[in-house]
Amino acid sequence: TFVCLHGQPTWSYLHRRIVPVFLQAGCRVVAPDWFGFGRSDKPALDEAYTFTFHRRTLTAFLDRMALSDVCLAVQDWGGLLGLTAPKDYPSITRLLVMNTGLGVGRSPGAGFDAWKAYSASRPDLAVGALMKRATPHLTEAEAAAYDAPFPDASYKAGVRRFPELVPVRPDMDGAAEGLASARFLKDAWSGESFMAVGVADPVLGPPVMAALRATIRGCPEPMMIEDAGHFVQEWGEPIAKAALKHWALE
Repeated sequence: TFVCLHGQPTWSYLHRRIVPVFLQAGCRVVAPDWFGFGRSDKPALDEAYTFTFHRRTLTAFLDRMALSDVCLAVQDWGGLLGLTAPKDYPSITRLLVMNTGLGVGRSPGAGFDAWKAYSASRPDLAVGALMKRATPHLTEAEAAAYDAPFPDASYKAGVRRFPELVPVRPDMDGAAEGLASARFLKDAWSGESFMAVGVADPVLGPPVMAALRATIRGCPEPMMIEDAGHFVQEWGEPIAKAALKHWALE
């Protein structure tokens, strides 16, 4: 079973280039939306969104679904939260990792700091326009689909909050969880992994991904996609095919 966990401000619509490939290979695919995104409920108060709230949502989902032989496909916040799960769920046996990281109490770098400041200055962030700028090959209809879950600023509490929740200080919610997960992935992870990197990502690009690769025990050389930026799943078809081939699941 592939469990696809996305980042912000996107939702499972972004996985439309990945999911069909997995389905055609005979796999089961589950692509949940975080609260505040996609078709999930969107609490209106900014303070409703915390690292622990979303991680408990993830663990409740995994407990309820009771899945076996799970591959987590993660990007951005999908990894910040999802990569904390393997230490607690032996049913997770594979990782497909794309432009993400673990929150371990320090900033990922200047690119993230700039994005955080930019996002904080725009409480009514234009989601579709952001996606179109970061992923130029999107059609106008596709960009509009990314806007659809957010009719106005009252729906964007999650969009506003997620950059602020990244554990960039040791005392922040989630930092201890991230550190424990990093130790597990480095020392005790025994599953398989595959990494794809959008090289043009100014936030979580090659240096961040190289550090993450060093954290995941046995992670092979990554698939580098030169023209892909942060939302590398929009190049998802070749990524999914390469991962399946690597794992001999095609």
